[in-house]
This record gives sequence, structure tokens and C-alpha cells, in this order.
Amino acid sequence: MGKAIRMHETGGPEVLRWEDYDPGQPGPGEVLLRHEAVGLNFIDVYHRTGLYPISPLPAIPGMEGAGMVEAIGEGVSEVAVGDRVAYAGLPPGAYAEVRIMPADRLAKLPESISTRQGAAMMLQGMTARYLLKGSYEVKAGDSILIHAAAGGVGLIACQWAKHLGATVIGTVGSQEKAELAQSHGCDHPILYRAEDFVARVKEITKDRGVDAVYESIGETTFMKSLDCLRPMGMIVSFGQASGPIPPMDISILAAKGSLFLTRPSLMAYTAERQDLLAHAQDLFEVVKKGAVKIEIHQTYPLAEAAQAHRDLEGRKTTGSAVLISE
Repeated sequence: MGKAIRMHETGGPEVLRWEDYDPGQPGPGEVLLRHEAVGLNFIDVYHRTGLYPISPLPAIPGMEGAGMVEAIGEGVSEVAVGDRVAYAGLPPGAYAEVRIMPADRLAKLPESISTRQGAAMMLQGMTARYLLKGSYEVKAGDSILIHAAAGGVGLIACQWAKHLGATVIGTVGSQEKAELAQSHGCDHPILYRAEDFVARVKEITKDRGVDAVYESIGETTFMKSLDCLRPMGMIVSFGQASGPIPPMDISILAAKGSLFLTRPSLMAYTAERQDLLAHAQDLFEVVKKGAVKIEIHQTYPLAEAAQAHRDLEGRKTTGSAVLISE
């Protein structure tokens, strides 16, 4: 028996309830995992509000965590009891002290990476990996625009893109966040509340436009993001923090320069175990090299997940945040 955050209906942060929870015992191919920490991500908000439905209710949200394997089910060979492991992706259920997980969705953590770092980096870090090496492969000399550059994915993506040799432009909401992004590889932070980010991108790129836009804001920025691209540039839409993107006529992509648009997901890019391990290994390597630093800027007790959601939605967080299972 343990405790978990459960939601019996969708809605605001108040639907996140701290309740007794018995995860049961692992079946074939499963493990019982005791969390040390759980990642806080915007997809958790989407699940809570019902924008991305999870069913059936009641349900436990959370897509990322790290801890120790306490028991294994029949046929498990990927991990052993006592292993420190981390994961990101389906199935939801991370907001719990203990949970059942499919063994083939776990990655063993290297000794050089702490368990809390593992909980803070897997979803955001593997997202950055597919963004920069999958959806559009960033090369030395490229110019890219990353929205929410001081966020969890943003700080990792800025560092990684800089390591790959790109010129990194990023949008941020405050001077404090601009300084944070700049210290993490963002060459040109743009304060989007005070500046027209399209005009600034055109100025920085001498009217050429960027090779790729990494678009996680959605409704309020998407159409302007198209105007930041060079002809045949790529817009990678991987989130919608401001709301869903309204329906659009795809002929606008031709009118604005034969642009490319993709709507990827981490779940698709890591559906096969070998792809999951490739993403995790690439992430572990850049962290071990020091090219990407994983910094936990906020911690909350798991029981206070509702407050963590309020802060996340209120744009009060920067970088990575974790919920601690105490």
C-alpha cells in the first residue's frame, strides 16, 4: 500500500487528490517500482484538464519518474531488483509512491546521473533529442527558433542545439528568463511580451528566416511562427501551452514558402525498445559530457502536486521541476 495523486474528474488543480493506493504485484513483463522522484511536465496539465484524455477515471497522471525496482514479474530480463531506473512516456501513472511499470519501458540510470536528475530529464531530454535529431536534424550552421526557451524542454534543447553548432534564438517571458536561457546556450533571447518576435527573428537572420521553429505554445504563436521560417523550413509543433491551434488551410504552407509541418510525439519516436534506448543513451551521453546540464529548479512534495500545477500553468517555473516521493 502507498499513496498516489488520483483524479476522479477532469478540471483545475483541485481535482488532484492525495489518496491511499495499492498498485498490486507485477505480472509477466512488469516491475514494481518505488519512486524517489517524479517529473512535472505540461502534458500532465493536458491530462488533468482533459485536453489529452486519459481513461478510465479515476486515473493517476504523470508520464515520467525514477526510482528503484522492488520486485519483478515473470520473464523480466531488462532490469533486476535493486536497479535504479528512469522512464518517460506511456502508460500514465507516475504520480504515485509505488507503481507497476512494463519492464521494457525502463532505462537503467548510469552511476553519474542521480535518481532525481533521472526524473527531471527523461521526458524533456528525450523530447529534445527527437526534436533536434529526428523531427528536424539540426546541423552546424543552422539557425533555429525555440519557444519557451527557459522552460524544461527549452533549456535542454538550447544547450543541445548549441552543442550541435546551431545559432539558437529563443522566446522568453521576462528578463530573468532571458538571462537563464542565454546562460544555457540561447544566443538571442527575445522577450515576446515586449518585442515582435517575428521582426526580431528576421533581423537576427538578416531576413533569411530560421531553418526550423520548435513550437510548443500553440494558439497564440503558431501562425507567427510560420512567418519566421526560411523557404522550405520546418515547423515542429509539439505542444500547445496557450491552447489548441485552430483548424487551418494547409495551402498556407505553400503560400509562405513551401514550408514543412510535423506534429510529433515522444511516444511514437520511442515506441520500439531499441528506439527508446537510443534516445536515452544519446541523452545520457550529452549529460555525462557536460554539454547539457540538468538543473532542478523547483521541487515539491508529491502530495502537493496541485500547487506544482498552479505554478507551472502560471509560468512561475523555469527549467526542470520534480515531485518528491517522501
